Amino acid sequence: MNPTLDLNRAGQSLWLDNITRELLTSGTLKRYIEELTVTGLTSNPTIFDHAMNHGSAYDEDIRKLARTGLADEKLFFELAVEDLTRAADLFRPVHERTAGVDGWVSLEVSPRLAYDTNSTLAEARELHARAARPNLFIKIPGTQEGLPAIESAIFAGVPINVTLLFSADQYVAAAEAWLRGIERRVAAGLNPNIASVASIFLSRWDVATVGKVPAPLSNKLGLAVGRRAYRSYCELLASPRWLRVFNAGARPQRLLFASTGTKDPKASDVLYVEGLVAPYTVNTMPENTLKAFADHGKVGDAIRADGGDSEAVLAEYTKAGVDLSALAAKLQKDGADSFVASWDSLMGVIGSKATALKKAAGAR
Repeated sequence: MNPTLDLNRAGQSLWLDNITRELLTSGTLKRYIEELTVTGLTSNPTIFDHAMNHGSAYDEDIRKLARTGLADEKLFFELAVEDLTRAADLFRPVHERTAGVDGWVSLEVSPRLAYDTNSTLAEARELHARAARPNLFIKIPGTQEGLPAIESAIFAGVPINVTLLFSADQYVAAAEAWLRGIERRVAAGLNPNIASVASIFLSRWDVATVGKVPAPLSNKLGLAVGRRAYRSYCELLASPRWLRVFNAGARPQRLLFASTGTKDPKASDVLYVEGLVAPYTVNTMPENTLKAFADHGKVGDAIRADGGDSEAVLAEYTKAGVDLSALAAKLQKDGADSFVASWDSLMGVIGSKATALKKAAGAR
């Protein structure tokens, strides 16, 4: 029994939602690739904040970079690009074996830019050029202000991981932004094969409704939202407009199930993995969820192309008084705010460490 291999054979990519210097230097990430069929990786400000705030693996590099005059975001991106390019190199064989479908890593633009279209685009282009890896996505939030930046980045040839999507409607808006960028490339006579994934966050739906709906509905909303988004995904993949760009040489933007770590200790720790098996999609999961699924996960039937019972379940939540559209908007805003808070914390950690390390070096 090898649950992670079974998931891969079902046609779904398993990505790790974590990056730390220790994962790279200890060989743990390499082992996950070889033994647990991990084929990609994502990062975000919260992950880096935790890694730098609870260890010393970055201290020497922070000290060296601070001595050159780098600080705050510029110093951080030096560290992050180093980590992500090392990870990208580990996944490069997967990327080449799958002809660019898989083997991706993701680096996020500053979350302070979530509502700034022009600055988001500029930073996305700069980070992608700096990393200089063919299998590195730049993460841009799928906010209303982010959508034009996504379209423009795709037109500019920058592979994009659209993040912070919380509903089928938000997913469709992001997918259409990607498509507009591809259509512009086709019209300009450019290569339309610019990769992208669209990441829909799931577990936060159930956290937001805990104690607010009847007990039989507990921990069912995230799965229903994911399945409803999969229905939209299948509809888009089969639509004439998408088929036309595929015919011109484009490759589909893949749907990615994110935030798949279970938050409720009373629920299954692999709830959002076992319940969201679907071919030509990605499930990116925290390290604890990866280990749990490798230990006792099971791969059952794939999601139906029509979303299965998702509409019926969503109707039950509406009946219970949940305004799904309003909650989706709130979750996206809260998610953006949370990443900004983590970013500010991260900048504070880097600043305090840089000051302390320079002072300690001067005292020697």
